[in-house]
Formats: sequence, C-alpha cells, structure tokens
Amino acid sequence: MEKGKLIVLEDRVPKLQEQRKQKANRRLILYLSLFFILILFIVYSQSSLSNVSNIEVQGNKHVSDKDIVKASGLSKKTSYWKADADQIQEKVEKNLEVKEAVIHKTFPNKVVIDVKEYARIAYVTSGNKYFPVNENGKVLKEVSAKKVSSEAPLLIDWKDGEAIQSMVQELAKTPKSIKGAISEIYYAPTKSEPLHIEVFMNDTREVSGKISNFSDKIVHYPAIASKLRDDQKGIIDLEEGYAFKPYKKSKQ
Repeated sequence: MEKGKLIVLEDRVPKLQEQRKQKANRRLILYLSLFFILILFIVYSQSSLSNVSNIEVQGNKHVSDKDIVKASGLSKKTSYWKADADQIQEKVEKNLEVKEAVIHKTFPNKVVIDVKEYARIAYVTSGNKYFPVNENGKVLKEVSAKKVSSEAPLLIDWKDGEAIQSMVQELAKTPKSIKGAISEIYYAPTKSEPLHIEVFMNDTREVSGKISNFSDKIVHYPAIASKLRDDQKGIIDLEEGYAFKPYKKSKQ
C-alpha cells in the first residue's frame, strides 16, 4: 500500500510543477501588462497627446464662444489633467453676462463649458448707441442695432443711474409676455412726480406711469387693452388708478 501511494504522488509532481509554472507565467504577464500600461500612461500624460483638443461651449446666447473660451484660460496647449474645473468656472463667471458656469471634463481630452447668462432686461440708448442692461442691473458694452432683442424695451433719455437701476428692478419683476409688448420707455420726471415715465407699447398705445409701482400696475395692461377697439388710440394712465385718455385728433 505504501509503495502504491508513493507511485501516485510521484505521478502528480510533474502536474503540480506545471500548474505552478502556468501561475507564474500568468503573474508575470499581468505584471508586464501593468508595467507597460503605466509606461504608456506616463508618456501620454507628459506629451501633447494629453492636451485639451476639444472645447465646447453650451447655453450662451449673447457672449460668443470665443469670449467664453478666452475667459476660461483653456487652449490646445492646456493639459487635460491640469484643467481644474473649479478654477475654470471661477474665471468664466467673472464675465458680467455670465450668471453661472458648469464645467464637464470628458476623458481623454474634451472640456464642455455650460453657461447660463443673465437675462437682458432693457437697452439704454444714447443717440444711435445701444447699451444692454442685465437683470442684475449692470450696464454692458455697446452693441450694434442688429443685436438689440425685441424682447427687451428701449430706455430712451435716461441719464440718471439710480433711476435706471430702479426701472431695471421693476422690469425684472414684470412678466416676460408683457415686457415683450413694450417698445420704448421714456424717463419724464415732473415737479409733482419725479419718477414719472412714458411707456410706448408695440400696439401703438401709450402708458403713463411711474417707476416705483410699474411692475404691479403694468400687469393690468392686457385686460385694459382688450376692452378697447383697435382704432382707439390714446394714453392708459396707470399712475394711481386706471384710466384711458383718447388722443386728440391733432396728435393722431
């Protein structure tokens, strides 16, 4: 019996050695693979292959892609690994028109800048020049007439900075549908009412009001206008109460 057992063990020795050899080979292959992957990663990260090659800007309407990318500090010479999302966000949000920026990095070398802009509430005019005003009250650089949005009214003859800020605050609280129906707003203070304004609507009617309660009063304009015939043109007085004053024939 002992001799029989010895023969069986001797037969198994070559098989055990072969299994150990196979395990050792697999381990060696694994280590070599990891080593070469590490070498490739180091070469990639240290070479121009790891630079940002695709910069995409989304959500912008008024600020150009070029200006957003310039503000971000990104270029095709920027390493993907050194492109810090928080720093890029901080740089982009320094633009007066950018309300929020979210940065998405996609391996191996793509960066997406998702922008949310401040709404343009109005345009201050000076001669033939147009200066956009944001919802946060910032007066921006001049834009061409082609870039003036019909969704925001023109503020004409406004030279008082505080009055502009107050008017912008009121417009920010005004529903978009009504704001889009306003063509021009004139600052026309009087002795009795220093905040008096004259508002011209796209339907050719005029509204007399004041800055301080404009957003509360103008919401009633659609209901008042709906009760007037198309040929009834005049001034809708919203300063204190609600009244309609037809134009005189000479003014028509």
